[in-house]
Amino acid sequence: MTTHDGALAGTLLLDPAIIDEPAAFYHRLLAEAPVWRIPGSPIVVVSSFAAVSEVVTRTDDFSSNLRALLYRGPHDAPELLPFDVGMQALATADPPTHTTHRRAVFPELVARRMATLRPDVEALAREHLARALAKPGFEVMGDLANAIPIRVVSRLIGFSSADPDRLLAAAFDSTDMIAATRTLEEVHAAMARTADVMGWISDQLQHAADHGADGILGAMGSAVADGSLAFGDGLVILHTLLSAGGESTTSLLGNAIHLLALDQDLQARLRAQPALVEPFIEEALRLESPFRHHLRHVPRATELRGVPIDAEATMLLLWGAANRDPAEYDCPDEIVLDRPTPKHHVAFGRGIHFCVGAPLARLEARVVLGELLARTEHFALDPGRAPVRENSLMVRRFRSLHLTATSR
Repeated sequence: MTTHDGALAGTLLLDPAIIDEPAAFYHRLLAEAPVWRIPGSPIVVVSSFAAVSEVVTRTDDFSSNLRALLYRGPHDAPELLPFDVGMQALATADPPTHTTHRRAVFPELVARRMATLRPDVEALAREHLARALAKPGFEVMGDLANAIPIRVVSRLIGFSSADPDRLLAAAFDSTDMIAATRTLEEVHAAMARTADVMGWISDQLQHAADHGADGILGAMGSAVADGSLAFGDGLVILHTLLSAGGESTTSLLGNAIHLLALDQDLQARLRAQPALVEPFIEEALRLESPFRHHLRHVPRATELRGVPIDAEATMLLLWGAANRDPAEYDCPDEIVLDRPTPKHHVAFGRGIHFCVGAPLARLEARVVLGELLARTEHFALDPGRAPVRENSLMVRRFRSLHLTATSR
């Protein structure tokens, strides 16, 4: 494979304009350096669908273990902060540990809890939409997208006496640590705040191990009590589920509503044909992947699609770029509701680390978008208050998204 790494400056990865609107940069990477070794750095960015798909199958060559955090260096290029929490759990674990952790979570998440949550999601959507639509305009993130998912994932896990605002802040701090756009001082501050909420989760897990609990917390507590799961592993798993469950659906809802606010014809089509909400959600996931990337660690020298990769390199699997790869998708930058395989994307990852909460995120999006479309004649961006995106290479989330709407 011929690459042109030298033509791409590392500062491009964290350029604020590119962070805000990355599509053109994604296409440049796909065309010039689908496996991009950032000059003078141990960071490798993988952007093509084919290369990303290969990486996730080569778990011996490309480890999911989190060994470093990214931050914005003094010259605006990404730099690495060595990071070792002393354990690797679920999302950052490799086989066979990952297999054990996933078995501890997945059956409970899907088989026992998912069906019971739909009434809760519907009630939350109606409650928050009623309040939002009673205003002359509403702010999507605060009124809906931030508020609903964190409450749902807290109920899914089974936390007791949970403060949604505190848990949401903890979820955002977790992704802030690997946003790559933060200074070193800001990363350390996010780590300190995360340590505080980990203490609260630790108390919840210990109580579940001693006295039992509902939901995933109960499953984790039982596994800790019978010795099949280490307490520290259970703690990290719960924190990961909280962070990913809150963050991914929050970003998905904001991105999907934004796409609809920009296209009145698409809104009208989905109102007339509610069955199209599901393929629209898949296109929103593909075009605006909630998590733009995840990290991999390279334990030994290897190669990827003809490009040599040094030992101890840190790799970014750029899901957002892979989901717009013209080699994989016709009309990659357009919403196409009749794709033959609508779920053929990597917005929830791929391979053994495919997101265990994907069904819940899809459920929440179907319910909230369905309710929003059913309760409005139309909605649009507020012309007086432009949307503001989170400055993060990790997540594709709005900080604020103001709409005007006409209720039915």
